[in-house]
Amino acid sequence: MRTLLFILTTSSALAANLPPDHAQRMERGLKSFQQDVAALLKENCLKCHGGERVKSDFDMATREDLLRGGSHGSVLVPFDAKGSLLVSLINHTKEPNMPDSSPKLSAEAISKITAWIDDGAPYSAPLIAGKKPKKDSSVVTDEDRQWWAFQPLKKMNAKSIDELLLKNAKGMSFAPPAEKSVLVRRLFLDLTGLPPSDVSDTSDLSDLIDKLLASPAYGERWARHWLDVARYAESTGFEQDYDRPFAFHYRDFVIKALNSDMPYDQFVKWQLAGDEYEPQNPLALAATGFLGAGVFPSQITANEVESSRYDAMDDMLGTTASAMLGLTLSCARCHDHKFDPLPTRDYYALLSTFTTTTRMNVDVHPDGKVTSAVTTMDKKKNTPEVKGATRMMICAEGYDPIVMHTQGGPFYDKTYVLKRGNPLMKDSEATQGFLQVLSKPGDAKRWQWQPPKDAKYSGRRRSLSNWITDVDQGAGALLARVIVNRLWQHHFGTGLVPTPNDFGKTGTPCTQPELLDWLAGQLIANGWRLKPIHKMILMSRAWQQSSARDAKKEAADPANGLFMRFVPQRLEAEAIRDSMLAVSSVLDPTMFGPGTRDENSKRRSIYFNIKRSQLIGSMVAFDLPEPLVSQGARPTTTVAPQALVLMNSPQARTWADGLAKRVSSAGDAPKQIAMIYRLCFNRAPKAAELAAGLDFLNSGASLADYCQVVLSLNEFIYVN
Repeated sequence: MRTLLFILTTSSALAANLPPDHAQRMERGLKSFQQDVAALLKENCLKCHGGERVKSDFDMATREDLLRGGSHGSVLVPFDAKGSLLVSLINHTKEPNMPDSSPKLSAEAISKITAWIDDGAPYSAPLIAGKKPKKDSSVVTDEDRQWWAFQPLKKMNAKSIDELLLKNAKGMSFAPPAEKSVLVRRLFLDLTGLPPSDVSDTSDLSDLIDKLLASPAYGERWARHWLDVARYAESTGFEQDYDRPFAFHYRDFVIKALNSDMPYDQFVKWQLAGDEYEPQNPLALAATGFLGAGVFPSQITANEVESSRYDAMDDMLGTTASAMLGLTLSCARCHDHKFDPLPTRDYYALLSTFTTTTRMNVDVHPDGKVTSAVTTMDKKKNTPEVKGATRMMICAEGYDPIVMHTQGGPFYDKTYVLKRGNPLMKDSEATQGFLQVLSKPGDAKRWQWQPPKDAKYSGRRRSLSNWITDVDQGAGALLARVIVNRLWQHHFGTGLVPTPNDFGKTGTPCTQPELLDWLAGQLIANGWRLKPIHKMILMSRAWQQSSARDAKKEAADPANGLFMRFVPQRLEAEAIRDSMLAVSSVLDPTMFGPGTRDENSKRRSIYFNIKRSQLIGSMVAFDLPEPLVSQGARPTTTVAPQALVLMNSPQARTWADGLAKRVSSAGDAPKQIAMIYRLCFNRAPKAAELAAGLDFLNSGASLADYCQVVLSLNEFIYVN
């Protein structure tokens, strides 16, 4: 009887449905298991559904695993053989027929298994000796919360970045400081993406940092980093790849937000729910373009409307999770996450946040009134009908959605938990909730916000933003860790967590967890403002190191995870092009507004129109990523087309001509070469470099030829 009690208590959810004679039936079933059924299951089932490799996530080694079912849902109902899918599979009345790739079981064997199920399907012991039940991945435990990224921020007594780095340096010391001219160039390119201008060698570095952080070029430079994360583009993607002519307002929002040093928690809140926070603020509305920046098919059949809708919501949620929390949450769309404590039900609880959220074009009037604009692709107008109004694409609720060429059914106002992510296999209606692993136990209503009765929106996205920015009870600690890691990444070339979009168990572990937590704490203490964190990093000895190599250091720390030297970084495609425009003195400083795909444009590269099917070729050559999903880090390749672009493109030649024209008035050839070096490298040429330049010019080459050679040098496109 003690065995029977154990069997019954392992599935307490069944207690309410137990038949009156369950004890007697379980006793009978137990004998059947020991005499016949265990051997049948071992011989015919365990090859695929037990041991190390389990098909369809369906494990039969223990009763708990058997009752849990697999990737297609429940397989067995105790005391109900007719209602058990397993019986249909072994009878070959439903597919896939079982056993797979083996003859059908005999009628006698099927009868014994069927009777055993009707008797409660009890086990006397696991089918595999010593096998313990698989952990229920739908339940998040305290053990799951022990992963470093899910822990509260640890308080540090440290006073600086350098103190924490040296603490873990294994006896190593920083490399010598870089020369002032190197630091100035590094600083300009780091903060503005442009080479130095109007700066003397006596400039105070702290003052120069403040000046550059206050420069409009700072927002243009760092907005491009975030746009990669936001998978920003101005077209729909897929075969038709229609333009989104009013999507650029989101890009402009990011630039303005960074230049004004908008607190990062507000930056996040507005991107998730700007229309719910300030429905009459054009900048808050434009911020919601984050949710709508993903791909979406423009020509679908009526049967594809619902599945496309789930794809769109998955894009919103997956991008939010990877961009803001460094989590690969989309993996939980079809099954519980295989590595991180992210259950499918948590995924759908969060997905329901976006149930009624969609892309729309609106006209924002001078008086703050917002109205729906043109909603069809075929009848689009490029200007609002009301004078002074601004037309923009937002992602919100309560206005007419953009309609492509397919008229679907009614707009879906419910989200369901889907089996295997299939809209045709609905399990139950999903209601808004939050990730268990990033929520302290308690009532989730602490984050949920009820909008005014006359509001056009549901309040769910604002509720999500409350949770994601809550440091004490919600996901705020991870939010802070992820963004300071992104700042570090772009200053040093690699993050403290080298996989910036994956802080989970499949990502690369943090190399400096104490420093990461300290920086996150500093961010929160500074009101979530990014500019003070920039300055902390830039004023550190770590950032101001030279790139001098040390064989002993490299042997002990080949990946430079201890940051005991500054590793040279190649500039991104945009910064290379912008630097060429700047030194040739033709850079157009005009900010904001619609972009262009004309490579002859003299505006900064952030104002290129990003059309997914027609990316700018010269940008792609230097690793501009495809904006299909969130990109946490760009690859850095070295391939022949890069040299060919710099040597043969008409634009590169035009910029070389511009640089030659700019320096032609400097005097004789030595002075011209000296000016070129100062503009391009922020230093004087060495004697050998000057001699080589003079030899080149004396060979009959033009000054423009020489300028093009200089613009193609590694030193020009690298930050040392």
